[in-house]
Amino acid sequence: MEDKIKRNEFLKSLGLKGASLLAVYCGVSSLSSCQNEAVSPASGVDFTLDLTTPTYSKLNTTGNYIIANGIVVARVSSTSFAAVTQVCSHENKPNVIFSGGGFYCTQHGATFTTTGVGTNANGSKGIKAYQTTLTGTSLRIYS
Repeated sequence: MEDKIKRNEFLKSLGLKGASLLAVYCGVSSLSSCQNEAVSPASGVDFTLDLTTPTYSKLNTTGNYIIANGIVVARVSSTSFAAVTQVCSHENKPNVIFSGGGFYCTQHGATFTTTGVGTNANGSKGIKAYQTTLTGTSLRIYS
């Protein structure tokens, strides 16, 4: 019987990691997820996360974040959350994460407050922030 290996496992066996693995993988495939095209922030946002599920339980710890529906949701303190679009205003690409108590674009270093206000030149336009409401273990994110 012939053993089959998946493409990404083969590339990893060649010693490729991280960005180089992604570059090779995207270069030889036609996956649209590799193209990182410009996108717009979500509008009409209204969804609820159950913080007891493994997918969202990271939000039970201050300083952690998750990405859901194109929104970066972070636990800012024991009593508060922040939610912003994952789309950076610098080049409209989904590269925003939560880091060091604020939001940060991994592409060009734009930084933002927990309310989406830009705090450096690349983040000067700011980003879309969303409301959050915690009821028991349900966290609602909405426009």
